[in-house]
Amino acid sequence: MSDLPHSPPAQAAKPNQTLNELMIAVLAPSLVLMLLSKPERLGTVGALLLALAFPIGWAIYTALREKRFSWMAALGLVSTLLTGGIALLALDTRWLAIKEAAVPGVIALAVLLSVLSKRPLVRLMVFNPSIMNVPRIEAALAERGASEAFERRLRLGTLMLAGSFAFSSVMNYVLAVWIVQSPAGTEQFNAELGRMNLLSWPMIAIPSTLLTMGVLFYLARGIRQMTGLSLEDCLHPQ
Repeated sequence: MSDLPHSPPAQAAKPNQTLNELMIAVLAPSLVLMLLSKPERLGTVGALLLALAFPIGWAIYTALREKRFSWMAALGLVSTLLTGGIALLALDTRWLAIKEAAVPGVIALAVLLSVLSKRPLVRLMVFNPSIMNVPRIEAALAERGASEAFERRLRLGTLMLAGSFAFSSVMNYVLAVWIVQSPAGTEQFNAELGRMNLLSWPMIAIPSTLLTMGVLFYLARGIRQMTGLSLEDCLHPQ
């Protein structure tokens, strides 16, 4: 299940890594749910447990490989476990729709609330010291008297990012209500969950990622305009 919320990485993921994640966390679980849920194969519970094992295993493998466990990965893991709980306990499918909307909704709220702090979430994304030459950028902004204007742009970018997650929340709910209509614990439910999982990427994850990239482009353009520095000058010296 692709219950991992879309998240703008501090640096671009390698193409092979992204492809592996799509294969393991999206395609494999969906195919298991859609093809192996019949009683003569794994059955509904067996197929569901196997499908859940893929994203959970991938999250654990990624955490061990990177020697860290981000809050985004933790949220994705909790979301996956909630999906399994709803299915195994045969709860009303409306809880699945609520859960699908709640995960990006919580992130949208957290991003929105960060506007009230001195460090909007977008600042942590854009001003990553491992990528950006933060002292040089801040010095150039101060020299041009553009520090306050840039802070306003950061706050606007934070609101735009919150809107991206809000879009994901609404679309997740709509997709879940539209596709998953069979009772939890049935073969039909598993198949519908697999289809929802597959469709969530072209219908939700990709548009949300494009929106997030638009926000980052808007902020990067603002840095260049307000500092007068080139992209190479803004990057952290290696």
